[in-house]
Amino acid sequence: MTARLLRLYIAGNSATSRRAQQNLARLQVSLGADGWDIETIDVLDRPDLAEGARIIATPTLSYENTARSRRIVGDLSDMARVLEFLGIDRKDEA
Repeated sequence: MTARLLRLYIAGNSATSRRAQQNLARLQVSLGADGWDIETIDVLDRPDLAEGARIIATPTLSYENTARSRRIVGDLSDMARVLEFLGIDRKDEA
């Protein structure tokens, strides 16, 4: 099974960045650990990665999928909406 990748791009230690990180941790628990790689990238520390990924706003969650990558901007507080937008089925273990 190939791991799926979620990348959270944040800018420093702002309240919004911290909230997005906390919500991503909740999302990770909801999804389970199997088959998921999760990375957090601080664009202040790694502007080259942000530029390469064409990140123009933070926080941005990127779902790296070979079929169709998806992104959502915000603090990820509406978990159901985040899952729906990203097209992630909680029961999908494939």
